[in-house]
Amino acid sequence: MNRTIFLVALALGLAACSEPDQSLAASSAKVDGKAWQGAQNAYVAPGWQPGDRARWEQQLRQRAQTQNEYLKIQ
Repeated sequence: MNRTIFLVALALGLAACSEPDQSLAASSAKVDGKAWQGAQNAYVAPGWQPGDRARWEQQLRQRAQTQNEYLKIQ
């Protein structure tokens, strides 16, 4: 009886130690491009061309200002 319990506990203990290494999966992650390079599809802002960093930053500032609550109450 004690031997059976010991063998079951040993088997469960060894099974818990057999988790595969997960560091290999993280190394194959895709590297993202620059945010202003963007996509070439129908969802980009009108007038913006992919790769135009200055215009992209300008649109981010403009969008942030339209969400500014202090400016809305004036």
